Amino acid sequence: MAIRRIIELGDPLLRESSLMVTVTADAIPVLEDLRDTLHQFQRTHGFGRGIAAIQIGVPKRVIYIEIDGRAYELINPSFDWLSDDKFTMWDDCFSFPNLMVCLERSKAVRLRHQDRNGTWLVIEAADAFAELLQHEVDHLDGVLSIDRALDPKHSFMTRSQYLRTNQQESLSLV
Repeated sequence: MAIRRIIELGDPLLRESSLMVTVTADAIPVLEDLRDTLHQFQRTHGFGRGIAAIQIGVPKRVIYIEIDGRAYELINPSFDWLSDDKFTMWDDCFSFPNLMVCLERSKAVRLRHQDRNGTWLVIEAADAFAELLQHEVDHLDGVLSIDRALDPKHSFMTRSQYLRTNQQESLSLV
């Protein structure tokens, strides 16, 4: 168990595809490092829900997520289905935490993965959880949210500008 350095945008490792793992030998120590690193990132930055092993320099198909009060340990995840119904959103990433990217994601997904015991499980998710799963699995395939930007001229914003824009929009709605 250790807090690991998060690899940043520009590091070529972020573009590599991650390898399938043997559950007990390869995945469990990585899951613990991912959990500890996620918690440290949350303490430091004030946000964060999930992290892929490649982001700590480990090219293995392992993801750790905390959402809606529950933790998910995903080993060898892959999608069985992604809905054709999409939504547009502003995405962020631990590997470039000050950049927001406007992109499109499927509203619902079905994902197969293994747990710590090697048992195959299925998750059906919608909305925020579906979006997060897509983001993290993209990391395992060497795909970053910047690759999915809708428009090269208008799909990027710094986090501080995003927060200012959203604050002004919510004030105008009151």
